[in-house]
Amino acid sequence: MASTSDLIKTAIERFQAEVPALQKLKLVFGLELRAKHDIQLYRVEVPGPVIKKDLAQDERVLVQIDRAQFNQLAENGSLKSYRKAYETGHIKATGDSNVKKLIAQVVERQEERARLKKAH
Repeated sequence: MASTSDLIKTAIERFQAEVPALQKLKLVFGLELRAKHDIQLYRVEVPGPVIKKDLAQDERVLVQIDRAQFNQLAENGSLKSYRKAYETGHIKATGDSNVKKLIAQVVERQEERARLKKAH
């Protein structure tokens, strides 16, 4: 099984591949992976990504997700599955509302483009 840092990198690269407009976004965010009796905190800086197992003091957004859900999304996740996980509360994001709105708008536009391509 891949290390957690490798899984985080894979998840970011797959997400950015589906939403190319986010590839140049400069952002530091915290990632909190929760298991039954354990919480792991990571500082993730994009582009890059630069991943450190550390508490992010300069994060703009904190993303919280259960470890099992994260593993599944990192290995097999698509944009649609990330959206479903966020809408059902499996992924929570707190922090700078402007950054969250920007990412949401970029994702929505990408989904619209994908729907238009399928329609043609």
